[in-house]
Amino acid sequence: MAGAHPGEEGRDFIVEADASAAYWHHRPDNTLPPPDMMGAYMRNRPVPAQRVEGRKAWIIGSGIAGLAAAFYMIRDGGMKGEDITILDALTIEGGSLDGAGNPEDGYIIRGGREMNWNYDNLWDMFQDVQALELPEGYSVLDEYRLVNDRDPNYSKARLMHQQGQIRDFSRFGLTKSQQWELIRLLLKRKEDLDDITIEQYFSKGFLETNFWFLWRSMFAFENWQSLLEMKLYMHRFLDAIDGLTDMSALVFPKYNQYDSFVRPLVEHLQARGVKVRFGARAYDLAMRVDGETRTVTGIHIRADGKDEVIPIESKDVVFALTGSMTEGTAYGDMDHAPVLERGQHDPGEDSDWTLWKNLAEKSPIFGKPAKFYGDTEKSMWESVTLTCEPSPLVERLKELAVNDPYSGKTVTGGIITFTDSNWVLSVTCNRQPHFPEQPKDVLVLWAYALLMDKDGNHVGKPMPACTGREILSELCYHLGIADQCEAVAAKTKVRLALMPYITAMFMPRAAGDRPHVVPKGCTNLGLMGQFVETSNDIIFTMDSSIRTARVAVYTLLDLAKQVPDISPVQYDIRNLLKAARALNNNEPFPGERLLHRLLGRTYYAHILPPLPDLEGPPHGSAQLEMKHLLSRRHQALNAISASFEQIRGRLGSHK
Repeated sequence: MAGAHPGEEGRDFIVEADASAAYWHHRPDNTLPPPDMMGAYMRNRPVPAQRVEGRKAWIIGSGIAGLAAAFYMIRDGGMKGEDITILDALTIEGGSLDGAGNPEDGYIIRGGREMNWNYDNLWDMFQDVQALELPEGYSVLDEYRLVNDRDPNYSKARLMHQQGQIRDFSRFGLTKSQQWELIRLLLKRKEDLDDITIEQYFSKGFLETNFWFLWRSMFAFENWQSLLEMKLYMHRFLDAIDGLTDMSALVFPKYNQYDSFVRPLVEHLQARGVKVRFGARAYDLAMRVDGETRTVTGIHIRADGKDEVIPIESKDVVFALTGSMTEGTAYGDMDHAPVLERGQHDPGEDSDWTLWKNLAEKSPIFGKPAKFYGDTEKSMWESVTLTCEPSPLVERLKELAVNDPYSGKTVTGGIITFTDSNWVLSVTCNRQPHFPEQPKDVLVLWAYALLMDKDGNHVGKPMPACTGREILSELCYHLGIADQCEAVAAKTKVRLALMPYITAMFMPRAAGDRPHVVPKGCTNLGLMGQFVETSNDIIFTMDSSIRTARVAVYTLLDLAKQVPDISPVQYDIRNLLKAARALNNNEPFPGERLLHRLLGRTYYAHILPPLPDLEGPPHGSAQLEMKHLLSRRHQALNAISASFEQIRGRLGSHK
């Protein structure tokens, strides 16, 4: 729980409800819908419990979380835009949601955004933000639906190997024992997974399956990172697992992340008077401590080489970003490899981690930032942006694309991953143009790799030591056009971004390592972004960043409105059934035919995935499956007996 406020008759109002832990039922003192059931009824605008006139809001960081905080203070909190100031050390809004460049120098994007339909916080916000290329009254959400409904996403070359050969990616390739590894993970309690890594839990064979290549390349998980976070991802995207192979579960923006999301949101906020002060790095917060309460009284910033303190009144509110996944990015180009300026174990004082470091020194309630920034060799990877004129690379791309790359429609449908790449290299081409002013004969591709300490298969060097020309050569090798690399390089510009903390949020963690959105006792401080604790949500998504900002705003402004928990798709029996089928390599899972036999002539028959054509009558197949299951009855009874003994033992220990 990020925050609770006394409501009428002494009841507590919970802003961030935990739907997976709470038993919800109708009763006189609970008039709210379940927090994970989004709908029009939750589109209400609450009347603030406290007057907002005269209150000021200060937001540290102009990434999507900071912009969302400003949005929700205005829309739901009733604050005036001119009373909100955003501070940022950069010279442009957007934080990690970047996108810049031109065809002459080459474009650059450090990352990309893939989403699905139940990003409830993101779509809630962007349904109220005017689209830049549609008539007045049409939102960014309207534009997004227009693009994706007309042009569905999928991939026809999701996995490749052997220098340009498409690898069969239609199935996850999990054995029965490997399937059980995943199922057992889903059943585990979150509290039992502190500081456990993925490779400590899964078998070596599991980490070589199609499933793991699809999963790790799409979500950017490393084998040595948090098993807990992987579990949370499993629950969050359970409804999409059967679309993981061909990426048909995803929806993509029309342009890059900056032009698609940041520009319209910034224009929305500026039109309402929100101010942004660039070149101002906030590095500490002055606080008044009174018993168990903490109130921010000043923001220490460094601007133009000088230190300054911004005074904060007790009625004002402060929203701060903890940590940064793109802090300390080192850049390279066609002929220069990037050079890191951050230490492996400490980012130094002049970084976006300094504020969190200084907060953590004040109290344990602010977490342990060193758990996340303390080993860049385990949180770093590199991305590559390619600006391409017609060349053999473009011709090869046409063979792998769903549609012609110049058609404006889906191209690769997401990343193509080379499973025999020592770097675990992936490349993608999204809808073109990727930038609004991009010339018609230019394509923008993006590539990235996960492993930074392995020599490339072709260039024989680790990726961070390579120039853009060398990385392009490695890509051509895996695409099967190594002999045409010089012709490709003559028509391609490469820009590099080596990011030491890009997956720092995935580092193994335990309870207390991340602060809550509103730490205990804080009266006017909310924390946002990828390094704060929430009940059930994951990290490394736009939706999770927006959700943290929304929790902070509703809590500090004392708004009688819940922030939605993650979508309840993980509890839907239909999603559980189709996920079980997908994990079983698209074959009927154990017991599925019996379910058809049991429910086939009832109202609930429609929830079952259709069975494949069978040899022989379904009745006989069900009997065979029953015989197979009963043959294991002895093992099942032993397992049940052991479980009861465990329960009895636990009960006895509490006497």
